[in-house]
Amino acid sequence: MLTPAILGCKHNFLEGIEMNSQTPSVSDQMAVRMAKRTDLLAMGINPYPVNFAETVDSISKIRFDYSFLDLEADTKTEDCVTVAGRVMSIRNAGRISFAVIQSGNGDQIQLLISRAEIGDDSHLIWRQKVDLGDHVTVTGVVATSKTGELSIFVSVWSIVSKALRPLPNQHSEISEETRARQSYLDLILSEDARNQAIMRSKVISGIRSMFEKSDYIEVETPILQTLHGGASARPFITHSNALDNDLYLRIAPELFLKRAVVGGLDRVFEINKNFRNEGMDSTHSPEFTMLEAYQVYADYNDMADIVEAIIKESAAKASPYLNSGTLAEVKETLGNLGESWDRISLYDSLSDAAGVVIGPSTPFADLETLANARGIKVQAPTHGKLAEELWESYVKPTLTSPTFVFDYPVDSSPLVANHRSIAGVVEKWDLYIGGMEVATGYSELIDPIIQRERLVEQARLAGRGDDEAMVLDEAFLQALEYGMPPTGGLGMGIDRLLMVLSAKGIRDTVLFPLVK
Repeated sequence: MLTPAILGCKHNFLEGIEMNSQTPSVSDQMAVRMAKRTDLLAMGINPYPVNFAETVDSISKIRFDYSFLDLEADTKTEDCVTVAGRVMSIRNAGRISFAVIQSGNGDQIQLLISRAEIGDDSHLIWRQKVDLGDHVTVTGVVATSKTGELSIFVSVWSIVSKALRPLPNQHSEISEETRARQSYLDLILSEDARNQAIMRSKVISGIRSMFEKSDYIEVETPILQTLHGGASARPFITHSNALDNDLYLRIAPELFLKRAVVGGLDRVFEINKNFRNEGMDSTHSPEFTMLEAYQVYADYNDMADIVEAIIKESAAKASPYLNSGTLAEVKETLGNLGESWDRISLYDSLSDAAGVVIGPSTPFADLETLANARGIKVQAPTHGKLAEELWESYVKPTLTSPTFVFDYPVDSSPLVANHRSIAGVVEKWDLYIGGMEVATGYSELIDPIIQRERLVEQARLAGRGDDEAMVLDEAFLQALEYGMPPTGGLGMGIDRLLMVLSAKGIRDTVLFPLVK
C-alpha cells in the first residue's frame, strides 16, 4: 500500500539511470521497465514485497456473485473488496484510468482508477510506473462503469511484482516454439492452455480416486535402477558417483510393482514418469507419464474392463475444459460412451485383412514375403515383432473406433502369461483409439521357470544387437520364486490419454515439454 511519503514523490523515473554500452543489450521496453523498478526502489516502494494484504478476494467469486444482480451502469455498491492480479490492459482517459487485471485462473475484472478518489500523486505514479504484465493489488468498492462493465472503483492500490519483460501481443497467437519453450506465457495469454493444464490435473486426480475407491494402494518404485526392465525399450544411462556404478532411468515400473504383489499388496497402482531413449514425434516423448496397475485374481479381460471405465470417466472429467468444437471431435473419436468397445484378435484381424491365414506357426519367410509386398523393410528379429509390423500396416489404419486388440505373439511379450487355449500367443491386449495405442493389459506370467526361460531368450536377443531386449533380472526372478498369485496388469500412457481427450499432440498435453 502506498504511503503519503511515497505519494509525494514525483521525480522523473528515468533520472539517474545509466545505460552501460558494455552490458548485454536489452530491448527498449525492458530498459524502461528496469528504470521504473530502480525508480520505485528510490521512492521507497518495494516492487517485490513479501506480503501485501491480509486477505484477497476472489475475482471469480465477485463475478459469480454479481452475475445474479442487474446493476445499472455507473453504479457504486457498498461492498468493499481487495483483489490482486496481473495487469492485462491499461487505458488512460483524462482524470480516470482504466485497467483490466487477471487472476491465475484467467478470470478478469476491470479497475476504475480515479484521480479524485486516490489523489493526484497516487494517480501519477499509477500512470508512470505500471505496465502490462505487472501484478497489483487494489482495494475498492464493487461498481459498474458508464458502459455497465462490472468493475472495482479503486481507493488504494500497490504494485506487488514488477514485470521486467513485456508480454507478447495479446491479439495474436504465440508461436508453437514459444509455447514449448515458454509455456508460462501460453498460460498467461491462452484460456485453452490453462484449461489443458487444469484438465490434466482433474483427469489424473479422477484416476487416482477410481483406484482408491476400488481398494488399490498407490506405491512408488525407483526411478534410478541397476537394471532396466519391464518393457522393451532403450534406456537412458547415468552414473552414480557414490556407488561408482552406471544406473538406468526407469523405462517401466512393472518388475517392482510385481514385487509388491508378491509381498501381499493385492491391488497396487502407480502414476509415474518413465524415460525411454528413443525418438520424438507427435505421439512419443523420451519422458512421459504412465499409469500401471496390478490386481490379483484378475486377468486381461478384467483389466480391459477397468481401462474402458477409466477412459470413459476421464472423458467426463475433461469435458468442462473443452470448447464445443473440440468436445464434438473427442466424442466422435471415443464413440458412444454408453456402448462397449470392440475387441478383436491380432492374428484373426491380420488374416482377414491380408486374405491369407496367418498365425503363430506361419513360417518367418512367409511373413517376409508379405512384408516385402507391402513395402515394409524387414528389420524385426523375431516372428512376433514382424507379425505386429504387418498388423500395423494392414489393420491399424482401418480402426475407426476404440478397439482392444487381443492375443499377441509370445516372443514379443516376455512378461505375459501364455494363452490358456491358443498356442504361440499370450494373453495381452493393446487399446487403440484414433489410430494410436493408448493402453495395454495382460494376464501376468507368474511361473518363475517359464519367466526365466523368456528372459534368457531376451538376453540372447540383446547379445545379437537388439537394443530394446530386456535383461535377465535375477532379483525379480527370485521374488517370483516366492510365489505370485494369478494377476492382471495394465499400463496406460497418461499423455496419450490426454491427447485423446483434448485432440492435441503430445507436446500440447505436457505443461513443460522437452525441447531441443
